Amino acid sequence: MRKLKAEHQSWPLAKAFAISRGSRTSSEVVVAEISDGAHVGRAECMPYARYDETVEGVVAEIERFAGAVSDGLDRAALQDALPAGAARNALDCALWDLEAKQTGTPVWQLAGLSAPASLVTAYTLSLDVPEKMALAAQENAFRPLMKLKLTGEGDIDRVSAVREAAPNTRLIVDANEGWSPEMVAPFSTELAALGVEMIEQPIPAAKDAALAECQHPVPICADESCHTTADLDALAGRYEMVNIKLDKTGGLTEALALRDAAREWGMTIMIGCMIGTSLAMAPAVLVAQGAEVVDLDGPLLLAKDQPNGLVYDGSIVNPSTPALWG
Repeated sequence: MRKLKAEHQSWPLAKAFAISRGSRTSSEVVVAEISDGAHVGRAECMPYARYDETVEGVVAEIERFAGAVSDGLDRAALQDALPAGAARNALDCALWDLEAKQTGTPVWQLAGLSAPASLVTAYTLSLDVPEKMALAAQENAFRPLMKLKLTGEGDIDRVSAVREAAPNTRLIVDANEGWSPEMVAPFSTELAALGVEMIEQPIPAAKDAALAECQHPVPICADESCHTTADLDALAGRYEMVNIKLDKTGGLTEALALRDAAREWGMTIMIGCMIGTSLAMAPAVLVAQGAEVVDLDGPLLLAKDQPNGLVYDGSIVNPSTPALWG
């Protein structure tokens, strides 16, 4: 008989991290464990207030499935039983991990994928005044790709300062819905001149119809506007890229489906993450194979990581070992 439990874990950040919606000093995550008595499948999710999620609510939602898990709930049934979100992500990825450990077969093989390779991940700079973002950029100028958190007013000064401090680093930016529609065209033009390669979710998802009317020389990536394959139809004409996060898709199962469907729609693929430990990044590494942009730097922003965590060599992230996940 399988047993399920959910646990809240708090992981301190190496330093405070800010985006347009606020700042944090720790990552509050939920870990789901499914045990069959001989093997344990584990996975991590991060409840996100932007999506009306709380740690307590996600723990309760996971625990609500204890009986179904005991009775043999599988991944296919889970997709219909629970909406996309953090709770389903933890359950879905724990089920993948459990099957891998039961069968001695890595998840990439179970999913019919090729063996995962190492990837270059973006490194994210917290939102701050231009001078402090430039200092952070200078300290990380050896990295091939950096993502800058932006907010609206003063963003061009922020990016200009970072570009001067790290002239050889590729740059992408993320406004986390912090711009107004009127900012998109002029900001995009100025960011293009600074060599920025992508703008992530510049305006609120509820207002993104305006993007179809905005000239933007820099490609725009949907984050808050795209959670699952059901959202793709509404992105046409508004976005060129989609950011796939397992906490949005509700797990590896839907993330793989979204990746394939987005490619069929002609979208460029980005694989992103919340700020979490290596346990959250491990399944995302599988989805990230072949993606044009990879942003799986969560553990690099933490003061410490899970045991047997992913190995990072600068900005190179390596696939997980079975001791961690999969």
